[in-house]
Amino acid sequence: MNKIFPSASEALQGIVKDGQMLAVGGFGLCGIPEALIEAMRTSGVKDLTVISNNAGVDGFGLGRLLETRQIKKMISSYVGENKEFERQYLAGELELEFTPQGTLAEKLRAGGAGIPAFFTKTGVGTMVAEGKELREFDGETYVMERALVPDVALVKAWRADKSGNLQFRLTARNFNPAAAMAGKICVVEVEQIVEIGDMDPDQIHLPGVYVHRLVLNAHPEKRIEKRTITETSGV
Repeated sequence: MNKIFPSASEALQGIVKDGQMLAVGGFGLCGIPEALIEAMRTSGVKDLTVISNNAGVDGFGLGRLLETRQIKKMISSYVGENKEFERQYLAGELELEFTPQGTLAEKLRAGGAGIPAFFTKTGVGTMVAEGKELREFDGETYVMERALVPDVALVKAWRADKSGNLQFRLTARNFNPAAAMAGKICVVEVEQIVEIGDMDPDQIHLPGVYVHRLVLNAHPEKRIEKRTITETSGV
């Protein structure tokens, strides 16, 4: 089975549609599937629910889909870098399921492992637990969280072989393996594609059984987030 597609747009053909739930890998701007996000924008699909640790930034990453109003709901743990997100949310134009970061990771991991729900202490006594089942274990209260099983996962990896075995680079791994395993269909953007057998088996981070489609993006933009501080006079 040939998993390699000639472009990001072609890799998404026939599998993306209005109203879907997507998982998008990445943490901030690190390890995001830039070409696949742009192809989603070009496709014009709308009313999307998107699971991602961040909501991109203005004009880049998922910020591109917010600009075109293709996202109706975000399931995220951090959204503080996107002014358009803020505007839409405060105006009531965008839904948000705000989720603690560890809980978000576990919701995806559970979805990929076939675990429908789990209990955690995180969020007990806060708005995170509102409307959810609470249960006591060993004298402590826990909240039940449902797993996430997105229709499509958009993932970024560093290298793949032609059967879809993946290798991630350093911290760009982040949420990508969990998103890939949770998605019913997984589309992966990589910087290198090598022959089967060229990758050391011990260096494979995610087996190709989870990967349905591959697209090569050899020269991603890879924006870097930089900390800026206000200069203080006399320092």
